[in-house]
Amino acid sequence: MLQPVIIALDFPSKEEVNTFLDSFRDERLFVKVGMELFYQEGPDLIRMLKEEGHAIFLDLKLHDIPTTVYKAMQGLSKLGVDLVNVHAMGGIDMMRRAVEGLEEGAIHQRPKCIAVTQLTSTTSVMINDELSIHGSVEESVNQLAINAERAGLDGVVCSPLEVPQIRKHCRSSFLTVTPGIRFVKDDVNDQKRVTTPGEAHRLGSDFIVVGRSITHASDPFKTYQSITEEWRSTYERTSR
Repeated sequence: MLQPVIIALDFPSKEEVNTFLDSFRDERLFVKVGMELFYQEGPDLIRMLKEEGHAIFLDLKLHDIPTTVYKAMQGLSKLGVDLVNVHAMGGIDMMRRAVEGLEEGAIHQRPKCIAVTQLTSTTSVMINDELSIHGSVEESVNQLAINAERAGLDGVVCSPLEVPQIRKHCRSSFLTVTPGIRFVKDDVNDQKRVTTPGEAHRLGSDFIVVGRSITHASDPFKTYQSITEEWRSTYERTSR
């Protein structure tokens, strides 16, 4: 079973990843490999992480013409990752082709595919003034999530704040993977729509993506345990 806390390995090299993971002893983690790391280390890093028993969210946010995304997903599927993503702004046909590519390329079970709705750094002012998209960020996220479900995807990436609305419009099994997670004391940096781990769980997130709060901590393993415990205790309170 996949862990609900996904650790973002936002490092520039495999050496730094290994140093970080050393503090987790034999713990089997769910980790996110994004563009910064994958473009430096490539498939060899993915193979190393899989050999160590970690689940992997390959966060490359594919967004291109449908045929290109289809062919790219055929290749990525062979890596044996657990979760991949595309940009929902690429449209329904592109998203459908992404799933087809994953299915055709998978050696065993295909990776789950989710769509990025609006990045947690996005604001309504930005989409209105810069992109000429009418309405609020929340309305845009909602429509993009509906499109992703229509395309046959397994879920979306969104802010925890948008999860309750998505739950109203998409099936109950539709996954919500939510970045923008911070402790109260943390610097939110360039993210605008953020919550704590407990708040994300109360809002209905299936998975949370945590980066700096863990990777920059003086004791990453202890911090990871603390976040996991906050998640678990919130679940126990809300399920009573």
